Amino acid sequence: MRERAQISLLPDGRRLHLHDGPIDLIVEAFGATTGINVAYQAAAERFVTVLDELCSELPLLRQPARKHGPLPVGVIARRMVAAVAPHCDRVFITPMAAVAGAVAEEILGAMTSATNLSRAYVNNGGDIAFDLAPGEHFVVGMVERPERPSLFGTATLNSAQPVRGIATSGWCGRSFSLGIADAVTVLADRAAMADAAATVIANAVDLPGHPGVTRVPARDLAPDSDLGDLLVTQAVGQLSASAIMSALDAGVVAAHELLSDGLICSAALHVRGETRIVRTASEPELVAVPEGSQPGRSLIHA
Repeated sequence: MRERAQISLLPDGRRLHLHDGPIDLIVEAFGATTGINVAYQAAAERFVTVLDELCSELPLLRQPARKHGPLPVGVIARRMVAAVAPHCDRVFITPMAAVAGAVAEEILGAMTSATNLSRAYVNNGGDIAFDLAPGEHFVVGMVERPERPSLFGTATLNSAQPVRGIATSGWCGRSFSLGIADAVTVLADRAAMADAAATVIANAVDLPGHPGVTRVPARDLAPDSDLGDLLVTQAVGQLSASAIMSALDAGVVAAHELLSDGLICSAALHVRGETRIVRTASEPELVAVPEGSQPGRSLIHA
């Protein structure tokens, strides 16, 4: 029998920590104290069932996505399949590319269904689902490396915009990547959509065959990886300025395709201190942070 989920308030007394196997969530709700307590109870009750649900359908969720393929049973699994479906004709992708965002959405949905809140977020390792009442906003800090956060940009999300999800992918993150992006942060209507799109764009930020990039089959690192024998990035050596620009250019092309298809609202692509922003004039502004500077306000990290 596996160890039970761990659920506790963080030392600040405001945020809820939910941990179960590979799932690690930070949850924060804003509003009346009674409503916050109700929301946290709802999040905890839903969370304890999530991992078993996903594990029961892992063989299907690790298969390459395809149009009109078999549908899973679970609501989170179906959300994952829906999020990757628009990409499956262009690139290799499995529903696992959207798992973190889909889980964050599910826990947030449990909270907002249980009570009224002014604001709330569920942060699943940098893939975040938001809820904003009219007139509310969040400021999100985009980090280059999750294990030692350093800001490379910020995004301000307000209730008048459609964005309710943000996700970050890259070779430095907790999941495997086919590309060399340090971080690609995507804003989208939903967290699962952002999660899938960030994976696609980060994979596109690449320098195929570059001698400075070390790659190994995903299966050698994790025998049950959904990426199988695909080569995933393990190290990136010295890159010339032109190589960095070439990799970013490839990612920008992919991001513009997803933007034109309405799959993302905006994206920030980051490689070795260089950042490219892809957005339309009406979408949330992503602001690059000058190297060495740190905004003096409290931010949610993506």
